[in-house]
Amino acid sequence: MLAPLHVVCIQSRIISLLLLVVLGLPQLAASSETALSFTVQTSPTKSTLLSIQFPTPQQGWAVGSGGTILKTIDGGKKWKRVTSGTTALLTSVFFADSSNGWVTGAGGWFSRTMNGGESWSPQSLATQQPLYAVSFPSPSIGWVVGGGGTIFHTTDGGQHWKEQVSGTMAALYAVQFIDEKKGTIVGALGTILSTSDGGATWTPQGTQSAVTLFDVSFTDASTGWAVGNAGALFQTTDGGAKWVDQTLPCGNTCTKLTDLLKVRFTSRREGWIVGERGTLYRTTDAGLTWSEGKSIAPASLFGLSFPDATQGWASGENGTIVHLQLSR
Repeated sequence: MLAPLHVVCIQSRIISLLLLVVLGLPQLAASSETALSFTVQTSPTKSTLLSIQFPTPQQGWAVGSGGTILKTIDGGKKWKRVTSGTTALLTSVFFADSSNGWVTGAGGWFSRTMNGGESWSPQSLATQQPLYAVSFPSPSIGWVVGGGGTIFHTTDGGQHWKEQVSGTMAALYAVQFIDEKKGTIVGALGTILSTSDGGATWTPQGTQSAVTLFDVSFTDASTGWAVGNAGALFQTTDGGAKWVDQTLPCGNTCTKLTDLLKVRFTSRREGWIVGERGTLYRTTDAGLTWSEGKSIAPASLFGLSFPDATQGWASGENGTIVHLQLSR
């Protein structure tokens, strides 16, 4: 006698969960433990905003095409333009504290502020390569990465920069240092570079894939995530010695795998990914499952920042800025 349909469905679900536990495969979850709301904020620009950072829940910056720099001091209720001194495409913004920040851009553009972003001064780096990302684990120690395998390092808050040997010519799109010694860089052609000596040496790590990786986020010295094009999602639990392919499957509404452009974890268990077509994914169980990607804006999202675990901001095409809030 055939089992009732609902019993078969339950049995299938149990088998799927068992496979998930045994094989460690990611799945799309139907819902999250806490309610998520999002608001598209009023932006004074239609420029593409490639990067956004909120060091505090009130103070934030966004940068993008045409030399655009935006600043808010009230959590995004009002954004104002700040003179950047360039019309170059600005690719990333990073603040080490409320006063000291840096912006990277095309053609080797690099600038610094020491007054909370009210004014910006260009800094000279010996490159014409596009610069894509900057990371300062402390106000004095920092790294910049870019095209052609470019890596620059400072030990004096950006007054002087020294080029480091990357061992690759691939474009490097993101860099994260969890302290002044241990850092990870990701980029084109599946490139992942790791250092445990402050960049004196960079060691390539393998993903067994040539997919372009756009961002990386570590929750501690061992556990990290990298995202890229065509839904690429890789996880490491051993500091990068091994990266496991966790590429998300197409969900019910998926017509093609979405490019994943930015990943951030606010704790060991809770993480966020944004990408093209305004897609947002969320995990509350350390990546075991991810909520099915939904569009939170009519534009691709490139930037993502969380000043705390209760709220964050995303930025993207056409000046889009989205405020994410959690109710617990």
